[in-house]
Amino acid sequence: MPRNEPNEVTDGWDGERSPRRRKAVRYGVPVAVAGVAAATIGLVPAFAGSGSPDLPKISAQDLIAKIAKSDVQQLSGTVRVTTDLGLPALPGVGGGAGGFGGAPDGGEKGGDGASASPQNKLMEMASGAHTLRVAVDGPDKQRVSIVDKAAEYSLVHHGNELWAYDSGSNTAVHSTAPGSRSGKEHRAPEGLPKDLKGATPQDLAKQALKAAGDTTSVTVDGTAKVAGRDAYQLLIKPKQTGSTVGSIRVAVDAENGTPLKFTLTPKSGGAAAVDVGYTNVDFAKPAASTFDFTPPKGAKVVDGDKERATAQREHGKDAPSGKELAKDMGGLNVIGKGWTSIATIKGEGSGLPSGKDTGKGAGGDAAKFLDSIGDKVNGSFGSGRFFSTRLVNALITDNGTVYVGAVDKQSLINAANAAK
Repeated sequence: MPRNEPNEVTDGWDGERSPRRRKAVRYGVPVAVAGVAAATIGLVPAFAGSGSPDLPKISAQDLIAKIAKSDVQQLSGTVRVTTDLGLPALPGVGGGAGGFGGAPDGGEKGGDGASASPQNKLMEMASGAHTLRVAVDGPDKQRVSIVDKAAEYSLVHHGNELWAYDSGSNTAVHSTAPGSRSGKEHRAPEGLPKDLKGATPQDLAKQALKAAGDTTSVTVDGTAKVAGRDAYQLLIKPKQTGSTVGSIRVAVDAENGTPLKFTLTPKSGGAAAVDVGYTNVDFAKPAASTFDFTPPKGAKVVDGDKERATAQREHGKDAPSGKELAKDMGGLNVIGKGWTSIATIKGEGSGLPSGKDTGKGAGGDAAKFLDSIGDKVNGSFGSGRFFSTRLVNALITDNGTVYVGAVDKQSLINAANAAK
């Protein structure tokens, strides 16, 4: 039988978690990021020297089909999540308890349940390296723990209940599914942020494959050992020259089709911008006790349902509708297709503070700051500032119109020129 000879193999680095279910059962549990998605390069070789497994040859089409048919619903393991987008360190993110929502000294920060809020974890996972311990047993039982040297954050979903616990502040937030108290059929607890559930290697791979078409090259590029398991490597590359994405590499379990590792490398080269993968994984059913949670003695327990209801009463009337937000922003639009899509928000104001505002109090300070992080650009559209990361770039014109996407500077300038 013909064999799949590896052309290029990752260094065995790993980092990311959670299972996948046919038809992409969205477990609705924060198992990563992400992120941005979402998202998220484990830099320690987990199986150095393990070599590339000799596997039967498979086409890209068949490998994509294998991912789609994957029906894994139970697993446990350790995930490494690393993001390097070229952004400055986020305030409050880093080592120590403060990295998980608690103050640097382990005290609380923010509102009653702010330190244990799942939403806060999204921001913290958007930068740096993180280690997660994950366990999944179908759509109703998941546990994720973000492990730090000085603290641990755990999210436990069991049936209609969700517990979020931050050891740095010793705070636990408890939420229940809507309708559970009245005996009605329950849905997933509202405390599960929608943005977090798409951060598994499986969902990240699915999102990347959505772009497959005439703008994308998809090939099988050898094999690798990931978390001790044989895997095929699916290589996804944009054909459009304006994209900042160099390639996406997805390691797919050769036995069950589960994506084990997702690595996005920018066109500019260097370390991966997003790397999510397992360092160890077991597809056996986790112990039932894994999904039990009791707040530690002395922990502050916050009723997440009451907090949410109070926030809705206090701010619901003042919150603008989606239409009002779109109107205020001048309308959100997406131009282009595939990897070079650009989101635009039309501006009708004076835009960002400019150099001429220097010395005018807060406006001058803002102008100096923006000048230090953004490049001034000009075109037939007028002038504006260009802000860059290793992956996503933005152009903000002097009239406040925003152009943003995973595209290069010239693509943004061209879009602004075409829209003038």
